[in-house]
Amino acid sequence: MTDSSVKFIATDMDGTLLDGQGQLDSAFFDLHQQLEQRGILFAAASGRQYYSLRETFKPIKDRMIFIAENGTLVMHKDKELYSCTINKTATHQIIDEARGVQGAHLVLCGKRSAYVETSDQQAMAEIKKYHHRCEQVDDLKRVEDDFIKVAICHFDGTEENVYPTLKQRFGNDHQVVVSGQIWLDLMNIEASKGKAIEYLQKSLGFTYEQTMSFGDYFNDIEMLQASYYSYAVENAHKDVKAFARFNAPSNEQFGVMQVIRKLLDNSSSLCIA
Repeated sequence: MTDSSVKFIATDMDGTLLDGQGQLDSAFFDLHQQLEQRGILFAAASGRQYYSLRETFKPIKDRMIFIAENGTLVMHKDKELYSCTINKTATHQIIDEARGVQGAHLVLCGKRSAYVETSDQQAMAEIKKYHHRCEQVDDLKRVEDDFIKVAICHFDGTEENVYPTLKQRFGNDHQVVVSGQIWLDLMNIEASKGKAIEYLQKSLGFTYEQTMSFGDYFNDIEMLQASYYSYAVENAHKDVKAFARFNAPSNEQFGVMQVIRKLLDNSSSLCIA
């Protein structure tokens, strides 16, 4: 395979491109410049807020695409390319149900900001890692914004403590996805990183066969399915690895960057076992 086979690369952030401390390798920016020289588009595809992602990639923020909030908002040069919202009635129903889950901390994600009711210091420290614009409010149901997601943080694990209840209640009408060990997201049923990539394939003129993606958790499955060159990092959830065609080294070894370097070096094979 040569570099001309790939026209678009999307990668998850936490647990995938970023190391265990949530840091981006500074060498990435030189790598991105090489991608630009080859005409390859790059996107950060994350559950993180757009404003958080933009800060991480500040030196190149106008030269890449942001697939934020698990595919519910796609931005380029600070302009919206695509969004998938939740109506106010559904948002309020989700808030009511999630408030009843003991130990859950809610984040109402709008296009302009994120909103929280909690004042728990541990929860706020975790929430602000991913939402740089975050407002504390008395009542989430009184907030006015275009809502794209409801995120729930539970320090004892969302797969066990949050997902069963909310999947049963909202799974027929919404995407209910475990996006990390302590995070769960509820979105429009049409929303996913994969749907966002399919939109970009159509609007920007690249194909499934020209798409490369990297992921580690359940919110990355649709993105992997939308990409021929789909990679699960070594540290990915075991059930997610089944949806990837190829393997990459772990995030601690900056496996995403290793694979991209092989691409740029015109390696005959990109498959890393």
